[in-house]
Amino acid sequence: MCGRFEIHSAIEIIAKVFGIDPGSFSVKPNYNVAPSQDIAIVIRERNKNRLVSCRWGFVCSWSKDMSEGYNMINARAETVPEKPSFRDAFLKQRCLVVADGFYEWKKEGSIKKPTYIHLRSGKPMGFAGLYNTWTSPQGDKVCTSTIITTEANELLYPIHDRMPVITPEDMFETWLDPSEHNKNTLKNILKPLPPEKLEIYEISSKVNSVKYNEPDIILPVKKQVSSER
Repeated sequence: MCGRFEIHSAIEIIAKVFGIDPGSFSVKPNYNVAPSQDIAIVIRERNKNRLVSCRWGFVCSWSKDMSEGYNMINARAETVPEKPSFRDAFLKQRCLVVADGFYEWKKEGSIKKPTYIHLRSGKPMGFAGLYNTWTSPQGDKVCTSTIITTEANELLYPIHDRMPVITPEDMFETWLDPSEHNKNTLKNILKPLPPEKLEIYEISSKVNSVKYNEPDIILPVKKQVSSER
């Protein structure tokens, strides 16, 4: 699954990776993104990639309460094309969730040690996601979204059996294209990223508190200890 991630890249870098206008949206660093918070997603609209703000937690059009989104922060790659909650968005409203890395907790006995996973290239990544504009009973419109997960690759499997779909850059346009309705083509994107493209290391337990939001959260434990001496 993916329940916590972070974003810190400058907008100029994000714009270059995702092919957007850097002046269209500002992104503030958030080192401890949690469900129900606003996140940055890339959508394809009028033949252009746009970066927009969207709430993390997918809310179906027929939902009466926005709190239902907390139960749909993730969608499974194996079932997302057919599941009633997601099948329309899978065909028409796909997005890329912008992140620099994400967190998973490794269980060692009764202890859970937090780890940080990011691309070895150092570039921001795009999680395959879906979005939906939900209208409240009062008529307010809110963008809501989910991150698609798949089976973990060999690197992450010892920690968790699921991981977010990290979309290869050469598949960005296909995934975002709202005119692409071939389920087999789309499902072929929803695969684990090869392990050699990722790096993982242990980080401080500071990440356990969603209130803690500082750059040192993504430092390896050894570097944090050294800097405190």
